[in-house]
Amino acid sequence: MNKLTVSPSPHVHSGDSVKKNMYGVLIALLPALFTSLYYFGIGALIVTITSIVSCVLFEYLIQKYLLKKDPSVTDGSAILTGLLLAFNLPSNAPIAIIIIGALVAMGIGKMAFGGLGNNPFNPALVGRVFLLISFPVQMTSWPTPIASRLAYTDAVTGATPLGVIKEGLAKGDIMSDLLTKIPSFSDMFYGNMGGSAGEIAAIALLIGFIYLLMKRIITWHIPVSVIGTIFIFTGILHLANPNIYISPVFHILTGGVMLGAIFMATDYVTSPMSRKGMIVFGVGIGVITVAIRVFGAYPEGLSFAILIMNGFVPLIDKYIKPKRFGELIKPAKA
Repeated sequence: MNKLTVSPSPHVHSGDSVKKNMYGVLIALLPALFTSLYYFGIGALIVTITSIVSCVLFEYLIQKYLLKKDPSVTDGSAILTGLLLAFNLPSNAPIAIIIIGALVAMGIGKMAFGGLGNNPFNPALVGRVFLLISFPVQMTSWPTPIASRLAYTDAVTGATPLGVIKEGLAKGDIMSDLLTKIPSFSDMFYGNMGGSAGEIAAIALLIGFIYLLMKRIITWHIPVSVIGTIFIFTGILHLANPNIYISPVFHILTGGVMLGAIFMATDYVTSPMSRKGMIVFGVGIGVITVAIRVFGAYPEGLSFAILIMNGFVPLIDKYIKPKRFGELIKPAKA
């Protein structure tokens, strides 16, 4: 009688690994990094290096001396967290604040839960939101692009387009007047505007998005659902009253929408497993972002939206499950 040997899953191997995917995302972020260096120069370089080195160092120290396990800093996840944290900071952020953000991101956002694969919230966003709440002045002083390339802490600063619109509407200004005070949509697309170091150039982030899709590191579901939801809801508001609600194109090209939707909401650990779940996740992020931007106190809301929806991922995975492979076969009746 032939015996059937049953081995545990997985039975099919794709060749992917944590290290391969992490470094793939890092490659996809290179266009945005080069763009930030072009517009913000030495400040962006200092912020990026400080953030990456700090995140790698904190992960190594926590794993080796607190968790008593072999450090895994070579898998690229700490480097990626450091780069994404840098991309969410002004290019004139003081070094001490960057180090604090890295400690919070790695120590609280990631390692406190057991390390990679166990953290429920995106570590870079945990660090960013902590800094925004703790150091609001330093985190909202945005260097002016081009003019600040050779400066760091003494860079020329100004408001972001989102800040200009938010403050202007609060003062009772009409939209037609405010549009003259912000960069054109083409400038926003190419990154010639104030903002965080890595979120300014839509074209650079789109190049990275195409690369991630081609390499099948991510799927389109979360980015498209986030961006599409923001576009639809802000478009409805704009059509209802264009005097107080700006064009949806503005909302897509400014702030952290592109960076967050493509590179942060798609984090494997903190996003849903099923594709339907990903769409629900993305729609939730889009709705919350619009609510905060339009009706809330902050001009930007994507970071908060992603973290809030990170908390709902276990529920999404529980109630929106992927289709099982195969089916149960009922025994034949005697």
